[in-house]
Amino acid sequence: MLIGVDIGTQGTKTALFAEDGRCLARAFRPSKLHRPKPGVVEEDADRQVASVCETIRECVRQARVKDVAGIGIDGQMAGVIGVGADGRAVTPYDSWLDTRCAPYIAKMPVEEVIRKAGGPPSFNHGPKKLWWKHERPATYRRIRSFVQPGGYAAMRLCGLDSKQAFIDYTYLHFSGFADNPRRTWNINLCERLKLDSSKLPRIVAPHDVVGTLSAAMAARCGLRAGVPVVAGCGDTAASFLASGATREGICVDVAGTASVFAATTRQFMADTRQQTLSCGQAATPGLWHPYAYINGGGMNLEWFRKEIAGERFSFDELDRLAARISPAEDCPMFVPHLGGRVSPSWPRLGGAWAGLRWSHSVAHLYRAVREAVALEYAIYRNVLRELNPSLRLREVRVTGGGEKSALWNQIKADALGVRVVQIAGAQGAPMGAALVAGFGVGLFKDLDASARAWIKTGRVTLPQRKLAGHYARRLARYERLLEELNQWSS
Repeated sequence: MLIGVDIGTQGTKTALFAEDGRCLARAFRPSKLHRPKPGVVEEDADRQVASVCETIRECVRQARVKDVAGIGIDGQMAGVIGVGADGRAVTPYDSWLDTRCAPYIAKMPVEEVIRKAGGPPSFNHGPKKLWWKHERPATYRRIRSFVQPGGYAAMRLCGLDSKQAFIDYTYLHFSGFADNPRRTWNINLCERLKLDSSKLPRIVAPHDVVGTLSAAMAARCGLRAGVPVVAGCGDTAASFLASGATREGICVDVAGTASVFAATTRQFMADTRQQTLSCGQAATPGLWHPYAYINGGGMNLEWFRKEIAGERFSFDELDRLAARISPAEDCPMFVPHLGGRVSPSWPRLGGAWAGLRWSHSVAHLYRAVREAVALEYAIYRNVLRELNPSLRLREVRVTGGGEKSALWNQIKADALGVRVVQIAGAQGAPMGAALVAGFGVGLFKDLDASARAWIKTGRVTLPQRKLAGHYARRLARYERLLEELNQWSS
């Protein structure tokens, strides 16, 4: 049996799986975000570790086991934790939601960071490390290494000190200071920005065994000591793996709070021109995931139902009403960036409807909210084609709460011209972490084959070819609308 742990923004999810992929137990502990003042979002790093131990213990109790083959932990990707010489946290978890490092984003050379690391500087590792250096110098001097929540939890489970601190390569596109294709640190950039490169941890593979469960932590988890613990991976990489994106051309749509679109390729893609896609290494060796996302793409639906339609409408009812509307040139358009656009970074852009007429109803507005995500995805697809004209997109695997909407899946299939495939009984990131653990401890010989054995696909939605021209014209109008609104917002 294998344990997969996901340290997410909302909380820690842990699941215990049989060798054949059956989920035998699940547990959850909510996170506790600390927001002492505007812009500051932190978590207690050791409380995250406690949640890992508690959920593991609950799972092994449910399944009535004392031994597992391995443990894999994934976690939030863009934040950092500073650890001291003993491997214990000397800073809270500086969350990806924390915006204090904003002034230091501008200090990093954007094009070089994208070209080397694969993703632009943002509220992620590079600017955050510079913030700690310049704004908290006393604490910075105590920091021996910067790690992420998944890595920190694995270190604590195994009793590792700062000399054994690590980052696995699925996080490197958030690092700012990495040479991602070479899996090394960009020492030249560290020297130019005066970041102490000795505070950067060793780079490992997700499936590398980093240690074994210590006796003290085994007692907290309800397991025997000595269970192998692998490095794990970022939560996004784990979700992509759990969706079966283990071969080139398989895309993933994470239809959750954020709307994430990713492809799977065999090569690194640095989007220095459009600055829309980030490119991170996959958990599956030899593969990459270029991806982009809409901040709050799924959140817009709840906002619409609550503030516009009224909570008397369920999402199913709104979908039924919107499904009666045939795609037409005069249908309104929605801009989904209520929290600013992140791919590319247009922070001043807001949300909007355009082309409203008296004939339009709540159903038209709701359909436009759904359609906006598909049109953004079509922009990401076109950037992919520009970077790699020979890449053929086979299908889009959809996961997250929004995958249940047949209407949304049809709109996405039509706008992208690619079939949309649902996951049957999706287990999410914990499954991805468990698969990585199984591969790392030698239970599985091939991660792609194991993922295909564990993951079952469900309903397939095919694109309506007759709508290809309609969506090509609609996409062109949508892109013009974005440009005009961004100029208006600046």
